Amino acid sequence: MFSPTALRPRYAKWLIATGLFLMLSGCVDKPNTLERVKEDGVLRVITRNSPATYFQDRNGETGFEYELVKRFADDLGVKLKIETADNLDDLFSQVGKPNGPVLAAAGLVSSEERKKQVRFSHPYLEVTPQVIYRNGQSRPTDAGDLVGKKIMVLKGSTHAEQLAQLKKKFPGIEYEESDAVEVVDLLRMVDEGQIDLTLVDSNEVAMNQVYFPNVRVAFDLGDASNQSWAVAAGDDNSLLNEINAYLDKVKENGTLQRLKDRYYGHVDVLGYMGATTFAQHLQQRLPKYEQHFKAYAKKEKVDWRLLAAIGYQESLWQAAVTSKTGVRGLMMLTQNTAQAMGVSNRLDPKQSIMGGAKYLSYMKDQLDESIQEPDRTWFALAAYNVGSGHLDDARKLAAKEGLNPDKWLDVKKILPRLSEKKWYSKTRYGYARGGEPVHFVANIRRYYDILTWVTQPQLEGNQVAEGNLHVPGVDKTKPNVENPPL
Repeated sequence: MFSPTALRPRYAKWLIATGLFLMLSGCVDKPNTLERVKEDGVLRVITRNSPATYFQDRNGETGFEYELVKRFADDLGVKLKIETADNLDDLFSQVGKPNGPVLAAAGLVSSEERKKQVRFSHPYLEVTPQVIYRNGQSRPTDAGDLVGKKIMVLKGSTHAEQLAQLKKKFPGIEYEESDAVEVVDLLRMVDEGQIDLTLVDSNEVAMNQVYFPNVRVAFDLGDASNQSWAVAAGDDNSLLNEINAYLDKVKENGTLQRLKDRYYGHVDVLGYMGATTFAQHLQQRLPKYEQHFKAYAKKEKVDWRLLAAIGYQESLWQAAVTSKTGVRGLMMLTQNTAQAMGVSNRLDPKQSIMGGAKYLSYMKDQLDESIQEPDRTWFALAAYNVGSGHLDDARKLAAKEGLNPDKWLDVKKILPRLSEKKWYSKTRYGYARGGEPVHFVANIRRYYDILTWVTQPQLEGNQVAEGNLHVPGVDKTKPNVENPPL
């Protein structure tokens, strides 16, 4: 029989061994979020399906948020896996769930309420909340004018928070929060008179206004805010620190500015009247020529919407036009260009589109191999407008100024100098109206972006980005009468 005293040393050793085991077990740290992302080789991101954030076109995934977060994934050396949220509440609830998205990149504005759910990164885009009304209706001028209006905003948005605060001062303000709509839907509802007002951030108004010719900005509601990315709440700062370092870096090296220029640098090209006119012409004129744009674009291996955008810039999709300088037709070809491209009748829209497609393809082929996409397309458009010789002059001047001659963002700064003697006197081809190709490219980029969004089905629902597509909310009903040519 064992005595209690004989058991004590054994028991004490067992306790010590157990304690050491537990201590050693506690010292084995679980991998942090950043380590898990790198171990998995996948960055899981949740976003919204909209022109300002993420959508798919014929070339695949695109959008400002997508391109910014794709570069982050590339920096980490991992693949990017995107899913879209049904609504903002769903988006925030998904962040940080097991095997779910670790990051929300969706044009999010920080607020005290949202900070209870997530943590926000350094800012990367400044936006202003704006009150939107329908043209022809009484324009609201301040918050008091919101009383008695039918208002709808996105459920869970900072705009809903703003309205909740305003309601304390103006109890008569009534509004509906909906999780069944996106910004595009809200603008469409104002455009069609289904609701009186909505609140939308300035960048999304600018991106979408052209689809809705009756939409107008009434006034800015409050000060500008900053958009940021969001990660799960908690003490794990590993991913957040990496995000902040990345956002600081892309600000410093110009990547962020180039993305802003790509998506927002040309959003003011049309203005209210231009947006209205373009929306009408989308319905009235483009259908007459769309098959020709598609056929010749396919033959020349260019995007038909880019070709159509050139046609709109040149003639507003009108076949029988002649400029003061003698260029004619839907694609406004010169006599020499028409002959070189095999066009016998410049006023024949089919021939004109064929000639324009061949000429764009030719201009692209003439560019140096060092110019990569998407810059290659913008350079080809500039050459289409001003000629390859003047474009080469501008590239050489850009290089002398320490700029990158293969980047459109740099060369477009130099092109206007070709109209100044102190600059063009140093070039081979001399004077040119260098500002014109800059505006030419900016306009076409805007028209192209609109056509890309309007003609592509878009994702919806909380899903990995594939399948289940829908058409954007644009009125495609053909009007009874066409307006006279502009």
